[in-house]
Amino acid sequence: SLLLLVNGYGSTPEKDLVPHTALGILLLITAALLAYSIRHSLSHGRLFSTLCLTVSALWCGSGLVYILGGQRVIQPTQLRFAFVPGLAAFILALLIIGIAAVVAKKAVLSLIAVGISLASAHQIAGLSAVGFGLYATAANYFLVCLVCLYFGSGRLLSVITHGKVELPGTGAKKKAELKAEQNQGCNDAVSVSLAMNLLSASVLACPLLGVVPELSVGHVPWLWTAGVFQLGMCILFYRGMDMLAATFYGFTSLFAFAEGYSALLSFYSIRPYSPVPFPVVFSVLFFILALFSTQKDLLEGFYQLFFVAYSIALAVQPQGFFQAGTQGVQAAIFVASACMLLITTFNMASSTKIPTGQSCFKALVGRMQSVTLRAHDKELHTPYLGYSKYADAEVLGHASNVLATFAITATVGSQNPLFVLILPWVVMAGGALELLCGAVAFARGKTFESTVFILYGVMWTVWGLTRYGGLYGETRGLNIAVGIITFLVFNILVTAAALFMNVAWFVYAFTFHLILISFLLDAMGSLPYGYDIGVTIIFGLVSFYFFLAHIFNSTFKSPQIPLGNPIIKLTGAGGGAAVCPHLPARKATSVLQIAIMKNGGICGMPTDTVYVLVAACNRPDAVIKAYVKKQAEDRPMSMWISSVKQLEPVRHLLSPLLLDFMEAAWPSSISMVIPRPWMEIFGLGEAAKHIGTPQSIAIRNPDCSVATHLIGLVGPIAVTSANPTGEADTTHHNQVYAKLGNKVDGVLCDGPSPENIASTVVDCTKIETGQIGFFRVGLIPKSKVLKIFEEVQ
Repeated sequence: SLLLLVNGYGSTPEKDLVPHTALGILLLITAALLAYSIRHSLSHGRLFSTLCLTVSALWCGSGLVYILGGQRVIQPTQLRFAFVPGLAAFILALLIIGIAAVVAKKAVLSLIAVGISLASAHQIAGLSAVGFGLYATAANYFLVCLVCLYFGSGRLLSVITHGKVELPGTGAKKKAELKAEQNQGCNDAVSVSLAMNLLSASVLACPLLGVVPELSVGHVPWLWTAGVFQLGMCILFYRGMDMLAATFYGFTSLFAFAEGYSALLSFYSIRPYSPVPFPVVFSVLFFILALFSTQKDLLEGFYQLFFVAYSIALAVQPQGFFQAGTQGVQAAIFVASACMLLITTFNMASSTKIPTGQSCFKALVGRMQSVTLRAHDKELHTPYLGYSKYADAEVLGHASNVLATFAITATVGSQNPLFVLILPWVVMAGGALELLCGAVAFARGKTFESTVFILYGVMWTVWGLTRYGGLYGETRGLNIAVGIITFLVFNILVTAAALFMNVAWFVYAFTFHLILISFLLDAMGSLPYGYDIGVTIIFGLVSFYFFLAHIFNSTFKSPQIPLGNPIIKLTGAGGGAAVCPHLPARKATSVLQIAIMKNGGICGMPTDTVYVLVAACNRPDAVIKAYVKKQAEDRPMSMWISSVKQLEPVRHLLSPLLLDFMEAAWPSSISMVIPRPWMEIFGLGEAAKHIGTPQSIAIRNPDCSVATHLIGLVGPIAVTSANPTGEADTTHHNQVYAKLGNKVDGVLCDGPSPENIASTVVDCTKIETGQIGFFRVGLIPKSKVLKIFEEVQ
C-alpha cells in the first residue's frame, strides 16, 4: 500500500514516478510474501487470511499487467482495457469481505478491505479520465497504510509485552479459538476460490458488456492469476480433507488457464476453436461432481451446475471464449460467484447462518434402505504409509486422465495445432493437475498410485507440448520415438505391478500402454487410420469408470463400485497373510488384548512423541526378538516404566537426588541416562545386554495414558523405535506394520503422532555431583529441564 501510495502521489499524467516494470516486480514480490506468510502463520483467523490472499491475488495480477505494460507488450492506450476487468472483480470481492468484517465486528479488517476496494475503484476512474482519481487512489492507500501500521504495531506490542498490553482490535486469537475455526472447514479457501471464479468471469463478461473491445493479451495475467491461486486453494482443500471442493476448483482452474491461453494467442491473431468432444465430457464430469457435492449443501451443487452450462456453451460455440453465448454464461457465473462469496463470508463471520441446505442430501439418503452413507470422520482419508495431511486425490487424478484423453481425440490434420484448443487441456489437465495428484498420493503413502499419476502426468505434458505446442512440426523418426519407447518401458513395469493391485488397475495401465503405442506409431509416421482415436476413447472410458468408482465409494459405504481382485496374489507380509491385530488405542479392552506381551509378544504402540516397538522386560525372549527383528544391533534399547514406584525394588541402589528428579520431571518426554548395575532384578537375564550400554541405561516414564496403562499391566518394558535402523521415525500406526510386517504381534492404533520430535535425553550418570548433561535436546527444551533440576536441588 505504501508503494502504491508513493507512486500515486508522485506520478503525473505525463510520467510515472516508478516505472511500470519495476512497480510490477515489486508488487509480485509483495504478493508472494503476503500469500506465503499467511499460509504459514497460526495467529490469524479465517476472515483475515481470506482478505490477505485476495489482496495477494489482486497485486499479483496488477503486477503482471504493469510488467506487460512496461515491456510494451500492452500499449499505453490499451492499459485501461487490461486493468478494468480484473480491478472490477476485486472491487466487488473486497467490498463483500469488508461487509463480512463489519458483521464480525472486525473494524481493522473492514477498513483494509474497503480501503483497497475504493482505491481500485478510483484507479479505474483514473484510467478512464487522465488525471482523475490518481490522488484519490493514493488517499485510500494512505488510509490502508495507517490501519496496517496500527494493527502491526499493536500486534508487535502484544508480543513484546507477552499479551499484557494490547491495542484495541489487534489481539491475536487464542489457540483454542483458532482450533475451533480450523474445525469448521476450509471456508477461507472457499472464499478465495470464489473470488478467483469472480475474476475469470469478469474478464470473460466484460467484452460482452462492451466494457472492453475483446479478449486480449492484457487479460492473460488476471486469468492465469486466477488459475494459479485456484491450484493453491486446491492443495489447501486436500489439506482440509475436502476432496470434492479440491476437485471442483481444480476443474475451474483448467478453464482459467485455457481462457488465458486463448487470450495469449489473440496477440498473434489466432482464435483457437474448441473441439466438441472435450467440453461435452467436461460437462458430464461437472454434472456428476455437482450431484455428489450436494452432500455438503444444496447451494454448492446448484452453483456447480453453472459450469455444466458453461461447458455446454463451449461445445455449441467452437470459438467459445470469444463468442457472446459463452461470455453470457460467464456473466451469469459472475453473479452466482458474487452471491456465493457473500453467503460464504457471511456464514464464516457471523453466528447467524444463511441456510444452504446442508442436511438435505443426508436426509434423502437416510430414507433409502439400499444405500448407506459413509461417515465423514478422520478415518475416511486414513493414509496408507504414515502421517499425511491430505485427503485422497484419486478422483481428480482420474478425471484429469479423462479430460486429457478426450482432448486429443480432436483431429488436427495438416493445420497449425495452435488453431485447435488442445494444448491447455492436455498440459494442464493431464500434466499439472495429475502431477499435483501424484504428489498428494505420494504423501499419503500410495506408492503405486503416485507412480502412475506422476509418470502419466509427465507423459501428457511432454506429448502435449511436442504434438500440440508447435514443437513437433513435420519431424518424424527415431529421435522422437526413443523418448516414447522409454515411457513404454516404464509403463510395462507399471502394468506388471498392476497385476498385484486389482483387475481395474491392470486394464487401466494396459490401455494407456496402447495409447503410448499410438504415440510411437505417430512419431514413426506409421499410424493406422482411427487407431489413436479408438484407444484414447477406450482409456478415457476406463479412467471415467475409476473417477465414478472413487467418488461413489468415498460417499457411500454400501454398495460399492467394484474394482476387482488382484490377478496375482503375493504371500507374506502385505500379500494376503494374516495381519496382526490393529486395535484402537483409546479403548481399555484394546490395551488388555495387546497385553499378549506377557506371553512373549512384541507390539507397536503410540507415545507422547512417535510410535515405538515394545516388549515386556520379564520376557527375555521377547526383548531379544524385538532387538533382532528391528535390526538394531548398533542401537541399544531403553526401558520405560509407568511410575517411579516400579523402581521400588532397586530404590536403595539409586541416588535420592535422582529419585527426586524423576518424581519432579515425570511423566514427560524426558529420558534419563543412569548407571545400570541393578538391571538383573527385572528378570531380563541374557536380554539385559540389549538394553542400554554396559555402563548406563536410558529410562523414561512417558506422558501418554495408553503407554502407562499398558506398562501398568505388563510391568517395565524394553523400548526401541518402530522402524528399521536408518529409516525415519514412525509417525502413524499404518507405518508400523508397513515397515516391520509380521515381525510385530499387535499394533495399538491412534492415528498420527502428536509430535514428530523425539524425547530429550538427559545424562544423569553424575547427578550425585550436582551436574546433569544432555545427549539430545528434543521435545522438552533444555531450559525447562535445568529449571526442574534446580528446583529439586
